[in-house]
Amino acid sequence: MEPFVPQLVYIEPKALDYPLGMELKDKFEKMGLEIRETTSHNQVRGIPGSNELQQYRNAKSTLVVGIRRTLKFDTSKPSAEYAIPLATGCMGHCHYCYLQTTLGSKPYIRTYVNLEDIFDQAQKYMDERKPEITRFEAACTSDIVGLDHLTHSLKKTIEYFGQTDYGRLRFVTKYHHVDHLLDAKHNGKTRFRFSVNSRYVIKHFEPGTSTFDERLEAARKVANAGYPLGFIVAPIYLHEDWKEGYLELFQRLSDSLKGINLEGLTFELIQHRFTKPAKNVIAKRYPKTKLEMDEEKRKYKWGRYGIGKYVYQDEEAKDMEATIREYVHSFFPEAEVAYFT
Repeated sequence: MEPFVPQLVYIEPKALDYPLGMELKDKFEKMGLEIRETTSHNQVRGIPGSNELQQYRNAKSTLVVGIRRTLKFDTSKPSAEYAIPLATGCMGHCHYCYLQTTLGSKPYIRTYVNLEDIFDQAQKYMDERKPEITRFEAACTSDIVGLDHLTHSLKKTIEYFGQTDYGRLRFVTKYHHVDHLLDAKHNGKTRFRFSVNSRYVIKHFEPGTSTFDERLEAARKVANAGYPLGFIVAPIYLHEDWKEGYLELFQRLSDSLKGINLEGLTFELIQHRFTKPAKNVIAKRYPKTKLEMDEEKRKYKWGRYGIGKYVYQDEEAKDMEATIREYVHSFFPEAEVAYFT
């Protein structure tokens, strides 16, 4: 697929006080994109569309260039100690994505240009915890790789952490636009993770993302560039013939990685879950979705902030975990595996 290009750009005036803000404004003007002004990346108005669904789809192709004013980083357990806020929002249209409700009425994409402020805050967190290593998840409310060919914020962040003593960076992506990151001076301190899934899930629930083969090609590139490599299989979804579908996934993954140094390879496995608010939003935004969200077929599990989620029944979940773990260990016996419900 082609790299993301926004149809509409909003810029906070104060973002132009930063070199990256001016750089992006010049770039987008040369690209001939429509540029509007907004007082804040949290107050974007006027996204075109005659109804909520059209506005949502247009918002997913709208980029807002702003300043990250809240510099208290969210925690990002269990994958990392903190989430480093480089961007918010995603250009993909994954039906199951938790951002459907997390971002609510603001599904547009935001990139933050005050990188030095963000790096300074990251350093404070590292100083508080040293000599322990502090892990940072980059833009966990976005897919930063899908945006970085425009901003290079991720590349700057990779090189920033590459020269730290106590920091590590990690992120996950469904996009293959990695060529500009291959020469980054990462010094082995950034883990590049790709989200992969069965053919059924990618075909029906992941529009607007790179193909499985494109992701695998990108994984080979970043592994050859010396990045520690990982994969996330999420959500693991019980579709018809799911065991065959996931077996094929790991077979293709294994075939594609032949000859690659896989030392330190990691897998994170996450079963499909949903909340009632998410179900309602998904039904509005993707009315023809095939995503199964029948509460009667699921088990209710209490979640954070009092919002429970629906997960698979115990026996299904046990079978799923045992099956996927078996596949991982069959093809990648040395890999580190973590499973989340």
